[in-house]
Amino acid sequence: MEQPQSTIRSLKTNMKVVFLTAGAAGMYCGSCMHDNALARTLIADGYDCLLQPIYTPIRTDSISVASEKIFFGGIHVYLLQQMPWLRFVPQSARRFLDWPPLIRVATRKAASTDPAKLGDLAISMLQGTDGRQSEEVIRLVDWLENKIQPDVLILSNLLIGGSLPLVHRRLPETQVIVMLQGDDIFLDHLPTEARAEAIALCSKLVSSVDRFVVNSRFYADRMGTLLNIPPEKLFQTPLSIDAAAYSASLTSVPDRSHGKTKTFRIGYLARISPEKGLHRLVDAFLHLANEHHDVTLEVAGWLGEVNRPYLKTIQTRVREAGLEDRFTYHGSPELAEKVAFLQSLDLLSVPTEYEDPKGLFALEAMASGVPVVLPDHGGFSELIASTGGGILVPPNDHHALAEAILRLKNDPLLRKELSKNGHRSVHEKHSIENASRALATLFAQS
Repeated sequence: MEQPQSTIRSLKTNMKVVFLTAGAAGMYCGSCMHDNALARTLIADGYDCLLQPIYTPIRTDSISVASEKIFFGGIHVYLLQQMPWLRFVPQSARRFLDWPPLIRVATRKAASTDPAKLGDLAISMLQGTDGRQSEEVIRLVDWLENKIQPDVLILSNLLIGGSLPLVHRRLPETQVIVMLQGDDIFLDHLPTEARAEAIALCSKLVSSVDRFVVNSRFYADRMGTLLNIPPEKLFQTPLSIDAAAYSASLTSVPDRSHGKTKTFRIGYLARISPEKGLHRLVDAFLHLANEHHDVTLEVAGWLGEVNRPYLKTIQTRVREAGLEDRFTYHGSPELAEKVAFLQSLDLLSVPTEYEDPKGLFALEAMASGVPVVLPDHGGFSELIASTGGGILVPPNDHHALAEAILRLKNDPLLRKELSKNGHRSVHEKHSIENASRALATLFAQS
């Protein structure tokens, strides 16, 4: 029998949810922003939800609901790994290392985390109470047990799950949910021996998790096989964004006539890095630009210090081709700037080299009424099938990518159809509210 709405509201109000999200130093991180939006929606829906950062404060392009408190402060856990004797220094003398302003300053110019350099730390973190950060594991679990007593504990990935066996022992009534959203990418970049050990440790944690949440069947199959996760523990929710931030209307698509300039604006919005495939898009742009003088390439996204030479190489190629005035890097935009950037485009393409399990940038573009051109791999295939907001091309083939771009350029009716399909589908099926409701269905399950 269906419960009265008053009873449901009471259950929500009394249910405590702790969401552990891994901060990504000073960069915008799609997972962090998604975690923040999901926690904000859970709070709006009546849950007593606390978004708790791990490693560093999170950086989002909208209002953050995250706690200022930090567990496993990035400076602290790194020093414990490099200098094990530090654990003999009283905790009270080391606690300043977890001060959020200090972490922000230390990571302000940090490059994105390089898994290849962090193999030993990753393994130690996964070892939990047997690792060099064991006292931090105990501090977290003490806090959960003595101060919070959550009904539900959500982790943004399994790589921060070294504390789960202790959570399982000390908080047996707490339901544990782990989001899987790129764990394999980190693991695959570890040195061979470290990767094998990390996978074995992750597999051991599976028994301490009640449900794993994925955004695609592709990723459920991949992670289920990699970590020996029983199928009944895997639960799929729609990839989602806060669609209201991009367009409140389901019926209108922004005008992209660009005034009197009559340019065709190809867009890229993602981290500036080789794995995201910007160089592939530049290859396609260079292939098209000599014959199609109205084509421009507009690029935006976070740029870490380690990838500045990569962008410089791309800019040099464009300049040597005589196309410098038709290529613009717009930096790393805040939310309002990002919305304006997307709504200025005719199409967006992020031709990732790897099999991306998510693709939030694609949803952001479609929510803005912009069709997408994506490689036919990873979670993109299912995303395009779900939304009808773009077309797929063979991966790592800039000729095929150029042909697809030209097809959309020459067919405004097709662009308009894809724009409307994607715009409607994101709001109807891929909003953060839908993801929140889907996740909440797990809270009542044991």
